Amino acid sequence: MIVKVPSDIVPLDNILPDEPLLMMGAGPVPVPARVAAANSIVINHLGDTMSQIIEQVKSMSRYVFQTQTQHILGVAGPGSAAMEMAVVNLVSPGSTVVSICNGFFSGRLAEMAERVEANVIRVPVEDGHTAHPEMVAPILEKHKPKVLTIVQGETSNTIYNRFLPEICRLAQQHDCLVIVDAVCTLSTMPLDMDTWGVDAVITGGQKGLSSIPGVSLVAFSDKAWEYINSRTDTLRHWCLDAKLADQFWYKKAYHYTAPVSGILAMHEALRLICNESMPVRFARHLKCSEALQAGIETMGLVLYAPREARLNSVVGINTPKEICSTELLKYMSNRYRVEISGSFGPKIVRIGQMGEQCHAHNLFRTLHALGSSILALGGKLDLPAGAAALERQLRELSTEA
Repeated sequence: MIVKVPSDIVPLDNILPDEPLLMMGAGPVPVPARVAAANSIVINHLGDTMSQIIEQVKSMSRYVFQTQTQHILGVAGPGSAAMEMAVVNLVSPGSTVVSICNGFFSGRLAEMAERVEANVIRVPVEDGHTAHPEMVAPILEKHKPKVLTIVQGETSNTIYNRFLPEICRLAQQHDCLVIVDAVCTLSTMPLDMDTWGVDAVITGGQKGLSSIPGVSLVAFSDKAWEYINSRTDTLRHWCLDAKLADQFWYKKAYHYTAPVSGILAMHEALRLICNESMPVRFARHLKCSEALQAGIETMGLVLYAPREARLNSVVGINTPKEICSTELLKYMSNRYRVEISGSFGPKIVRIGQMGEQCHAHNLFRTLHALGSSILALGGKLDLPAGAAALERQLRELSTEA
């Protein structure tokens, strides 16, 4: 039997919406024009030009990660691939791992450690709460783990582990390596890898960095790299073997064909962050997120996470009981060409506040689309009051700055 050419194939123009969608969900986020242009270029992955680009990517990454480490690696894959690289290189079979679990992605870290046959101690955090050092200290004392995993900002339920620095210090006291998922938080809020004592930080391109999906970064501390070099067993993962990846990223040798276009996009995304500077970028993110939250609450909606545990990078909103979340998302997309995210459990919708999402025109368009869609679907709220609060908060925060 010969398989025939499909008869139903049409150009992308016939599939994509007539008007580009404004991506205001939990990722991917809008991509700056310079990043998109860089992603259209293909060069030799082992040539001199690529070597210069790799050196700049590593240099800019050290600024963004706030680290002096010489062990920053790119990963041809999503943030979860970088997460897995950190886990499989730092977690050995039979070792003990403590996983702080307060959402979907922190649970994914635990599952990855279980898949490499570690003894994983899951530490569940009560819904809507941040992990506290007082909770973690006795567990570290009792189990003496080799590795602790934690997510700085849990995008699934918009919870922020604000005591991450203190938890890292506790882990250091027990000679425990710390792996941190910073996919949505890196460059959107402070994360000082060296000062806090984090041993592996992972991030994807498509959220805080405002690059494309599918190319990620992982940074290992010197202590973590010493452990990686000391391992005598052969990793079951070939592409994610950090020592093999190091051959390309630091020794100009072949590992596999690097995603050159994605690395060029990552270069431009990092360059834009460096040009803006981290303090200015943090202030922009905080201002926009707090203004958006004020608009949402004044409109009559309720934010999911309490303030002390609330992640500003992704804002969770309780869906009114009379509104179906799926219908709301569909209506916003079809009617207003604005896309936000559903959830992995709670009856919430989520609005991203990462990178290119954090601009006033995006906030007003998203708030209007959300409010108008809820009204159209039979909900009740005060959209003009919400828009006024958003404008007022943006103005006041700009004056304070």
